[in-house]
Amino acid sequence: MGRRLVPLTLDNLQDLPKRCRACVFWELDPVSGEAAVRAGTPAAEKESWISAVLLDWGSCGRVVYVDDAPVGFVMYAPPAYVPRSTAFPTSPVSPDAVQLMTGYIMPGYQGQGLGRVMVQTVAKDLLRRGFKAIEAFGDARYKEPACLLPADHLLAVGFKTVRQHPTRPRMRLELRTTLSWKEDVELALDRLLGAVQKEPALRPL
Repeated sequence: MGRRLVPLTLDNLQDLPKRCRACVFWELDPVSGEAAVRAGTPAAEKESWISAVLLDWGSCGRVVYVDDAPVGFVMYAPPAYVPRSTAFPTSPVSPDAVQLMTGYIMPGYQGQGLGRVMVQTVAKDLLRRGFKAIEAFGDARYKEPACLLPADHLLAVGFKTVRQHPTRPRMRLELRTTLSWKEDVELALDRLLGAVQKEPALRPL
């Protein structure tokens, strides 16, 4: 099984699940996001966001391929590039951290360690850029797939809660710990990334 992780660009954006390509839950603030959906322009807004972040900050995601077939992805960026992050009651993300926005691994490829490899790749990328941690807003009442990652799954892969909240805790993973992960967290990582909806829909907080 040949697998590779490629930086997310406009050229491979089409390899994300269809609705993920047009989902601007994180890329726009709530008001602008709803306006884009009503205007039928979320896909264009997504492309504009990725282009701007690539030019200004650099790679903001990874696409995972197995035997040249896209099987998963992860997206991340400093909170300054993620307008939706300010809408959370547990904001802001710490200045030394990058926000884990969303991620996904196709069901047929879960349980193969791809989640672990993907997050470790992100960790190495961010360490080279001088960041110390990844933070995410968890969904503490996760019931169905959405754009937020389940809080209990984040805890299972090493995140710690840095600001409590009944529904939207802010959680943190120290990057250096990801470089020494053992195989016993592989399954938890695959569960984390597999729990994200294949085609997440924009939804209000």
